[in-house]
Amino acid sequence: MRDTTKNLRRLIAQHAARLIAEEGLADYAKAKRKAARQLGCAEDHNLPGNAEIEQELRLHHEIFNSESQPQRLRLLRDEALRAMQLLERFNPHLAGAVLDGTAGRYAETDIHLFADSLKDVELFLLNQHIPYASDEKVGRIAGEKQRLPVFLLDGAHGAIRLTIFETDALRALPKNAQLRADAAEVAAMLEQTR
Repeated sequence: MRDTTKNLRRLIAQHAARLIAEEGLADYAKAKRKAARQLGCAEDHNLPGNAEIEQELRLHHEIFNSESQPQRLRLLRDEALRAMQLLERFNPHLAGAVLDGTAGRYAETDIHLFADSLKDVELFLLNQHIPYASDEKVGRIAGEKQRLPVFLLDGAHGAIRLTIFETDALRALPKNAQLRADAAEVAAMLEQTR
């Protein structure tokens, strides 16, 4: 029974990774549930963790996108660095698939900004004549669910999602909650791949 459960979790993780890579489904939780449903499994039992899906996503890219994915990842990271340099006053940090290396054809670039006021970021974008759309997402800060404002920009290589946090939120976020990198760290990553 234990091997069956393990194999089922892996099958769901593989299917979820394919949904993310080939269909652009960005939310891991939705990808897991959809994969389970498509495989005829209960949506709430034996679902793989995000780390298992990430591992299968890396494997998927190695098998099916071994030539194009590293080039795309480099373009996305380069574009992210340019955006971070432009937004330097808001202490930008790269997060998500572009940072962790799992970005595929449909990946959005996630940049976290830390500002005293949402209006500061909005005024900056307006003054720089950068078109954007407003949105929000739910995130956890210090264990509490919060609605976080988001600005969506059109990048040359895909969407750039700017999530706005309060200035001191960087210290409040658990270090292991999500991998982040500042502009210097992203520049160093790019230098290593030259």
